[in-house]
Amino acid sequence: MAKDVINSASLVPISEMLSQLASSIFGTVHAVKEVLIQKENFKKFSTYLEKTACLLKELSELNLDYSESLKTAIEILNRETKIAKQLVLECKNKNKVYLLLNCHRIVKRLDNITKEISHALSLIPLASLGISMGISDEISKLCENMLGAEYRTAVAEQKILEKIASATQECNVNRSHANDLLFHIAEAVGISTEHSSFKKEFKEFKNEIEDAKRRKDMPEDTQMEQIIALLENADATKSHEEREKYFNRRNSLGRQPLQPLQAFYCPITQDVMVDPVETSSGKTFERAAIEKWFAEGHNSCPLTQISLDTSFLRPNKPLQKLIEEWRDRNNLITIVSLKPKLQSTEEHEVLQSLEKLQGLLVERELHRQWVIMEDYIPVLIGLLSAKNRDIRTSTLAILCILAKDSEDNKEAIAKVDRALELIIHSLARQIGESKLALQLLLDLSRNHLVKHSVGNIQGCIFLLATASNSNDNQAAKNAEELLNHLSFCNQNVIEMAKANFFKPLLQLLSSGEEDIRIIMAETLSQIELTDNNKVSLFEEGALEPLLQLLTHDDLEVKKVAIEALHNLSDVPQNGLKLIREGAIGPLLELLYRHSLLSPRLREQVAATIMHLAISTTTQVADIMQVLLLESEDIFRLFSLISFTGPNIQKSILRTFLAVCHSPLGVEIREKLRQFSALQVLVQLCDQDNQIVRGNAVKLFCCLTQDGNGDTLLEHVGQRCIERLLTIITTSNDMEEIAAAMGIISNLPKDPQITLWLLDAGALDIISTCLTHESRNASYRMQITENAAAAICPFIAPSNLEWQKRVAEFGIIPVLVQLLVCGTTLTKQNAAISLKHFSENSTSLSNRVKQQWLSWCCLKAPVKYCPVHLGICTVEYSFCILEANALEPLVRMLGETDPGVCEASLDALLTLIDGERLQRGSKVLAEANAIAPIIKLLSLPSASLQEKTLKALERIFRLVEFKQQYGTSAQMPLVEITQRGSGSMKSLAAKVLAQLNLLTEQSSYF
Repeated sequence: MAKDVINSASLVPISEMLSQLASSIFGTVHAVKEVLIQKENFKKFSTYLEKTACLLKELSELNLDYSESLKTAIEILNRETKIAKQLVLECKNKNKVYLLLNCHRIVKRLDNITKEISHALSLIPLASLGISMGISDEISKLCENMLGAEYRTAVAEQKILEKIASATQECNVNRSHANDLLFHIAEAVGISTEHSSFKKEFKEFKNEIEDAKRRKDMPEDTQMEQIIALLENADATKSHEEREKYFNRRNSLGRQPLQPLQAFYCPITQDVMVDPVETSSGKTFERAAIEKWFAEGHNSCPLTQISLDTSFLRPNKPLQKLIEEWRDRNNLITIVSLKPKLQSTEEHEVLQSLEKLQGLLVERELHRQWVIMEDYIPVLIGLLSAKNRDIRTSTLAILCILAKDSEDNKEAIAKVDRALELIIHSLARQIGESKLALQLLLDLSRNHLVKHSVGNIQGCIFLLATASNSNDNQAAKNAEELLNHLSFCNQNVIEMAKANFFKPLLQLLSSGEEDIRIIMAETLSQIELTDNNKVSLFEEGALEPLLQLLTHDDLEVKKVAIEALHNLSDVPQNGLKLIREGAIGPLLELLYRHSLLSPRLREQVAATIMHLAISTTTQVADIMQVLLLESEDIFRLFSLISFTGPNIQKSILRTFLAVCHSPLGVEIREKLRQFSALQVLVQLCDQDNQIVRGNAVKLFCCLTQDGNGDTLLEHVGQRCIERLLTIITTSNDMEEIAAAMGIISNLPKDPQITLWLLDAGALDIISTCLTHESRNASYRMQITENAAAAICPFIAPSNLEWQKRVAEFGIIPVLVQLLVCGTTLTKQNAAISLKHFSENSTSLSNRVKQQWLSWCCLKAPVKYCPVHLGICTVEYSFCILEANALEPLVRMLGETDPGVCEASLDALLTLIDGERLQRGSKVLAEANAIAPIIKLLSLPSASLQEKTLKALERIFRLVEFKQQYGTSAQMPLVEITQRGSGSMKSLAAKVLAQLNLLTEQSSYF
């Protein structure tokens, strides 16, 4: 430390004072190099000090005379040197956290010292002392630079201070925020982020604060107390004293929750308030409730009816604090009481307790701290070995919450015996559980100590490698990230595991050790796999050992085999292999033996059989003609529908739906009809379970497509029809609606059934379906197609009353539209319906007498139908000309499907029936229909050719049409006379005779 300046120049020469001062400053410069904080600022400060010391050293060698100004300068320099040395020692020795939080004060002190030194140097009387111009310029320049010097806190330090200020101002003292702050503080001041290191630093920091308070040299006591309160929420700063404080409070609360006081309830909502506010009437309400009251236009008190100042709402802080204390007290008691319930043998009670605990943990971070204080973690880890999947899943979700933002909790979880093994075991289970286990492991691995433990658990790397190929993008991403965290153990091992995961698994599955085979089968049953993974497993040899386990005598062994096959069988290639290897027999036997398996396992067996059935509908199965069910199996399996639960019913129904659409489906459908399957399916249409009912309706529809009408009449009554129509109007399943409408359309054309349909309001429902809108285009077309078929029985020409009812629903324009935009079958049925309507148009057309027409012409022209010679309308005479059906019907004559062409031709020929021949033929000619009709002769459909020949025979009776179109008809007619059947030859020859190409004595007749 520099010696005090002696007031008497006679005792100590000026030169010696300057020399001593320079040495003292050089000593401070040397000490600055050991300061590890504010490095840029201290580097700048050190430069100024060093230059000052050098100039003072030069001045000491000049034998300067004594003066008051020089004496004052030396005194200031001496004082500031002491202050600088003290600051450097503090920054070198004091706690780093303390120094960081005081960085603004350090910067200010550096700035003050620099400016004071500059001021001192400026007091030296350079001119009167005869100092050279060179030294004078250096001193002047140094003074100028020091006056303009700026010291700033580092960006990282400033951000931390801003975060602390924001947190203390907003009272944001949660653990996550505190942990984040500690991490950034550790990075900024260069200390380890390990808990032990930071606990030591934080303890020293608190000691520094206590020392400063005792010395009474810290003006910001309150602010520092707030900062300590904030940082004490971090994991690394927890202390034994806090645990004692917690248990003292917990033990003082009692065991029973308290009922809320009446004052806690909002008078409007009758719920305990969260944000109570006082109105101008002095009454207190929940803020949201009273604000809603005002927004609805009320301006009086809900209790007293006193007029209120709606702009006045004052927070009732005392009441809010009481409510929070009451809620905290009850929540703490609840958390304490839930722990023994988690150890109950009643699964329902455990699940309820887990659900309640999870809700509390999500609600507040404070609750998570209490759960840790109550030592819940070992109990929760114990639940990971529970057989109940829901218990394991809920437990993993809670552990994820606890581990997310707490390093202490991560370490506490990992320290529990077998904790990591149990979590990793959950990776191999079903998707929901495995995703949570993956998330938990990822959180745990972010802790340096835990990461090493995770990577060393046997099987972990293989399971993660499989998860990284998951169809779930988030799960795959998490698995990849975790593998990267674990790459420290052996990157080569990880890459090998990812590339060759199945090889070691299959080797273990095929090994002679039964316990290992069962574990590997269990892994295959619970792990999430891509379709390619599943196919690869069967190709590499997994099927044979699994089938061996399926036929094992031990039920537990059968169980893992069932679950594994269920997981792997939903890929068609695997399903077909299972059928070829004879898996269906053992699976059916297991399904038939009610008492052998649990309901859940039987459901998995039924679902596996369903997967096999679906595989028979693939293109490969079509080529191979794969047979899934023998005749005896069909009857036996279908009979189970009446004696099983909804899940098995659904699988069996979907099994038969699949096989009925397989290459051997015709035989299966016929056998089911013989077995009276329709009777069972009719009953299932009343099923409450929508999924079961939907599959039953779809199978019912499938069996009606090519069945005998008499068989249907035996089982379909009025109640069944009403139920099907109800399904169409109420179901949310578009496929079920399409199937129900398909059944309606496939019903026999029986008058009694048609009456039942009319009485049940079928016309309105069918009309709606014809114009149905749906996002799913394929089902919309199917519904419309089936509805177009279902309308046909109501339009029989023999029942004019029914036709009128259909026309009143506006069906005819809809049918015309379907001729343009419908499917092939829809167009065909729409044309058939229009044909039935058109057959009655002549009798319904309003015939107007000629005199009346002449008189009307004086008044206004009357438009009459060129075919029916009367006034026609769509609604009353069903005229297809008025409905603008002629053009689309003619266009349909060019379709490739013979059924569409024939239906269109039938509708058009109603225009030339009987006496309408000449008028109708003229209309057809004007619509360019006759040439396409002639082209129909070349289509390979006997019935269509016959109808076309009869039509041309009539049209060619008219000379003008024979002359105009006869030539184009000659070659097709000659072709039929040479290659057609006997009756067709005769008809073709008759038309050729009309065209004068054959005599009536020809052998063709």
